[in-house]
Formats: sequence, C-alpha cells, structure tokens
Amino acid sequence: MTERLPTVVIVGRPNVGKSTLFNRFLGAQVAIVEDQPGITRDRFERDVEWIGKKFSVVDTGGWMPGGTELDTKVSRQVEEAARAADLVLFVVDTWVGVTHDDELIAAWLRKIDRPVLVVSNKIDSERRETDRWDFLSLGFGEPIAVSALHGRKSGDLLDAILERVEALDMEPEPELGDAIRAPGIPRVSIVGRPNVGKSTLFNRLVGEDRSITHDMPGTTRDAIDTQVDTEDGPMVFVDTAGMRRKSKVDESAEYYSFVRALRAVDESDVALLVIDAHDGITSQDQRLAERIDAAGCPVIVILNKWETLDAEGREHIDNEMTRKLYFIGDAPVLKVSALTGKGVHRLLPILQECIVHYHKRVPTRDVNKVMAEAQQKQPAGSGARVLYALQGATDPPTFTLFVNRELPAPYLRYLERCIREKFEFGSTPIKMRVRKRSE
Repeated sequence: MTERLPTVVIVGRPNVGKSTLFNRFLGAQVAIVEDQPGITRDRFERDVEWIGKKFSVVDTGGWMPGGTELDTKVSRQVEEAARAADLVLFVVDTWVGVTHDDELIAAWLRKIDRPVLVVSNKIDSERRETDRWDFLSLGFGEPIAVSALHGRKSGDLLDAILERVEALDMEPEPELGDAIRAPGIPRVSIVGRPNVGKSTLFNRLVGEDRSITHDMPGTTRDAIDTQVDTEDGPMVFVDTAGMRRKSKVDESAEYYSFVRALRAVDESDVALLVIDAHDGITSQDQRLAERIDAAGCPVIVILNKWETLDAEGREHIDNEMTRKLYFIGDAPVLKVSALTGKGVHRLLPILQECIVHYHKRVPTRDVNKVMAEAQQKQPAGSGARVLYALQGATDPPTFTLFVNRELPAPYLRYLERCIREKFEFGSTPIKMRVRKRSE
C-alpha cells in the first residue's frame, strides 16, 4: 500500500487557458496548446512536484454540453474527471468576464460537491487584479489571479493547491505513486492512420471509455496513457493520434499530435499497428510499419474490423500482408473487432511474450558458442570471421561482432538468424553491430 497522490482536475469552458496552466505546472510543453477552442479532448494526467510535495494534475477538454456529438463526449469526460477529483480548478477568462457557460459549469460543480478553487486567468498586470472579483458571483470564494501564459503568480496558485489538498484525508492505494512513468512498467503504444479504431481498442484494453471515440478522423490529439493491471503485472497502454503523411498535416495542432505519436513509439516496449481490414493495407500503413521498425521495438499488427470482411476479402488482405509488410518479418498478426471485443483477449499473452524477448539478455559465453557453430557450419569466405561477440544492450537486443575484416551483408543476416533461432527471440527486432579488429 502506498500513499495516494491528491488528484487536481482542471476544468472550464473552451479556450480559457486550461492546457497552458497544465503546462505551466509541469514546466514543459506537454499538452498541445493552440489559439482556438476544442484542441484538448481527452483527459491528460501527469504528476506535479512543488516545494517537495506531489500531486496529480489532470487537463481536460472544454466543457461544451448541448453541442455536437463530439462536444457531448468531451463534456462527459470532463464531468467524470471532476467527480473523481480531490480538488477542482475552475479556470475562467478574466478578459471576457463571467459568461453564461461559466455559470452553467458552476451549477454542475455545486451538484457534484467537490472542493473548487476558481482560477482567474489572463491577469498579466497588477492593474487588472481587481477584475477577478467579478467571479465571486460563481459562489466558490475568492478567485486566485494568475497568468498561465507568463507564469505570473503561478507559485501562489500552487501554494493554494497544496494548502487545500494537504487538509484532505487521503486513503492509501495499492499502486505506485507515479505509476505511468515508473521504470520497469512496459509501455505499449497504439498507432495507426486516423479513424482505424485505435481509441476503441484502447478503451477495450483499459476497460473504460478513457479515450473519446468518434467517426471523425483526428478525434484523438494527445498521446493518452493509462496503466492496466494484468495477470503478468502492470502495463501502460498509450493511445496516440492518427498519423497522416506530413504533406497532409495542415494544422499546427495536428503537427504536434503527429510528433507526440512518434515520440510515443520511440518510448515504447511494443507498438500495436492498427490497420483497418476493410480498407486494406495502404501506403501509409507501410510507412508507419517502417517507422516502427526503425524505432527498434517489436510490432504487433492488429487487423481491426475483421468482422466486416467476407471470405474473399480476408484472403485478399492475407496476401497483402505477405506482399506489403514483408519487411517486419514474423511479426504477430491479430484479427480482431475492437468494437465488439472479439479476438482482443488473445493480445495480452502475445504482448507479454514480446516484452520478455525485448528485454532478454544472453550470456556472452553462449553468444560466442553460437557464433563458433555458425561459422563452422557455414564460413563467411574471403578469410572473414567473427573473433568475438557479445550482447551490448537490450531494448532492442543489440549484438556486437568483433571481426578481422568486413562481413558480407548476406552472411550478417545469416548470423542474425542463427542468434534469433537459438535464443528464441521470435519476431523481436535484433540489431547487429560489426567492429573491425583495428577499431
């Protein structure tokens, strides 16, 4: 049992500076910020430390009830986060003043009976300090004046947050305080083109509607991570934004989504490449597979919406897998329906196997024994030979071969295959480095 961190949830109507305040707390550009409403849609959680004390802060989308179907889903995420909060930061725009939407938000915050602190944002000078008193009408006491963009009085706000959360009687929980970033917990990123079912699969795996799903491509903007306790231990699943070709990325918000999706792949132990089986394997799917392969992490191909195909369509996509994704070798392929959950139960055992192989380390003695047997069975020719070999790194497994002269590329692939088969690395990528004796 560990001490549970207090959860502070940032809420407010669109474009009042919630994500800017979230980034100010973290001291980094973590959440995507753009001068237009509706950029943030999903809940985004990180741990914050201030004067040696920690709390968890959650950024949410703008509360927009009564709008489109997507607006309603975003608002529902906001309300769920607020109900689970130990403290709610109600961010308002001082320049605009009290709006009808602010009053509606205040009304439902009173219904859920959570501690609320009003943050009067965009006060960048002393002469505007008095404008904050207009928000007393919301009924949550004295508003705290800040400028999230410039950092003005953000320290005072953090002090006020700690003062309120320290008064809470926190129940312990059987989890790590910083579970999402804790070392040793495998990270699994879910990547793919827009609208192929990534968020639906993510919600299916974490067991709740953690990511907003919608028919509109580009619904997910940030990389959203959630820890799941499995039979083999905790695992973090990361839902990413749909990745399009750079030439098609025409908004700065979409560009940052694209960059963060790539970063999620680089930080992952395994990547799930989700492909819409109904659309088949596109050139963009091929490029994403190449990008994952270059990152060096294992890849599992998820053929989603499998139930929409007839026998002929299934045979066609099986042929496409062999023809278009040959370069990822024997990567596992799962045929599922994320919407109904059919076939998804087979994913966790395969994930665990990939993670074990990704972190596997082989004793140097055994590596050299395999090299000797391989060279005895099939010499390289031209006097070239491996003098000594060792595994220099994991994540992915990386082997260094010390040679007397350059090895032909086909022979290097032969040695890699010998290592893979002998030590049962499965489909996990292996890196082979060659160093001449003179080096």
